[in-house]
Amino acid sequence: MKINLHKLISPLLFFLGILLSSLACSAPSQPSYPSSMLPRGVSEHFIVANGIRLHYLEEGKGPLVILLHGWPETSLAWSKTISALSTQYHVVAPDLRGIGLSERTQKGYDKKTIATDIKSLIEALGEKQAVIIGHDMGGKVAYVMAHLYPQYVSKLVLVDCLIPGTENTDIYHGGAWHYGFHMAPEIPEMLTKGREEEYISAQIKTWTFKKNAISEDLIHEYAKYYATKGGMTAGFNYYRALKDDAALVNTFANEKLSMPVLAISGRHGVGDKLGEALKNQTTSLKTVIVEDSGHFVAEESPKEFQSIVLQFLNNH
Repeated sequence: MKINLHKLISPLLFFLGILLSSLACSAPSQPSYPSSMLPRGVSEHFIVANGIRLHYLEEGKGPLVILLHGWPETSLAWSKTISALSTQYHVVAPDLRGIGLSERTQKGYDKKTIATDIKSLIEALGEKQAVIIGHDMGGKVAYVMAHLYPQYVSKLVLVDCLIPGTENTDIYHGGAWHYGFHMAPEIPEMLTKGREEEYISAQIKTWTFKKNAISEDLIHEYAKYYATKGGMTAGFNYYRALKDDAALVNTFANEKLSMPVLAISGRHGVGDKLGEALKNQTTSLKTVIVEDSGHFVAEESPKEFQSIVLQFLNNH
């Protein structure tokens, strides 16, 4: 009996094609930010670093620059900065552990662990070192990383942040009330549940000198991720780790940073406090106060911020 292989195989190939097409269509797509939030040319990626899955934005070629966001934001905070720096640098802006689209973990929000995440990110990208630019909580991470892994940090830029242990949490003496609130167990989650966007919006607007510098759409986007299960807890855990962070920083209080350091603050943000805290801790320090800016310098005064950073990077 002669078998017609063509007639036998053709239907099998047809059904195999349908099956593969169906599997491709049903495969889960990678989560991403709305394209309207990203400048043209910025791409999104996921990478495993220090055993967790980090999401990051990327653009440009050249020496590596890593941008670390703070509370209550995500990597989208750097949207105005990425493209400006990417004309000369390979810019990467990760969502920090537990924030945005990065993996949410039960623990590991102390700045030593987050600094190790970023060191591992540099390695995973195939690089040996990077310029580290950190704002707010990202600035605390950057500072700790520069001490723990100085060989990975070619230059350090700290943006309107306070060194762990220097925060004033005493509201009777001009301290910031939210530190104690965020550090309390369970209470902040309970009181902000269902009102995450209202709370995040209030925090941002309180610390912003130039009103409307951060759009309502962007605030909504930040809040969307913090409002997911465990999102606010992850954010609060960065504060809950501050006592341990301060103890760690105290162990290298007498050590000076060897790389060039730039401190940028908003006059209506932390002002002179950052520069004062750093003046005896570095061998090369440049301090700049942006007079008409609050806490969110890169977003409130983007052109001035970008100019200051590029001048520093190109001259050191």
